[in-house]
Amino acid sequence: MRKIVILVILMALPLVTFGQGIFEKYADSEDVAYVSIKPRMFKMLATMGLDSDDPDAKEFLKMVNSITSFKTIATSNPKISSDIQKWVGKRSNELEELMVVREGNTRMKFYVKSGRNDSQVKELLMFITGIEDKVKVSETEINTVVVSLTGDIDLNQISKLTSQMDIPGGEHLKNAKKKN
Repeated sequence: MRKIVILVILMALPLVTFGQGIFEKYADSEDVAYVSIKPRMFKMLATMGLDSDDPDAKEFLKMVNSITSFKTIATSNPKISSDIQKWVGKRSNELEELMVVREGNTRMKFYVKSGRNDSQVKELLMFITGIEDKVKVSETEINTVVVSLTGDIDLNQISKLTSQMDIPGGEHLKNAKKKN
């Protein structure tokens, strides 16, 4: 019986560690640009330069304070890009495809995990490829970007956040609510 329990645990381990594994896998790689922002940083950013009497600012502050995780990796390495694409393919099975955007060679896919209503989501996953002619990091052309945002996310506000952080593809989220 003990062997069976150990076997089941070993078989389930990859499923448990699969979650955000792609980010941790490449966090220290020289071939990726990696960003991980913790909730405390969002709270600090949210209070800088915003008028707390402005209703839009209040909504933005509320949304930013509800973010529990923001992670992104970007690369031009074909092997890592392929690995990211496989991870997104598997991860997307647990999410709903919200939108696909194609502009020339650029492909953007947006996936969500539903929240409490149509404009709220628990997770937003953005996968972008073919942007080497649009994005450079330290003179390196970036081909593939994946962004994961978790929390109590308002899609009406998230396009503002992604625009302020200059995240590729974020401007398309303002149209996402129309496609729900």
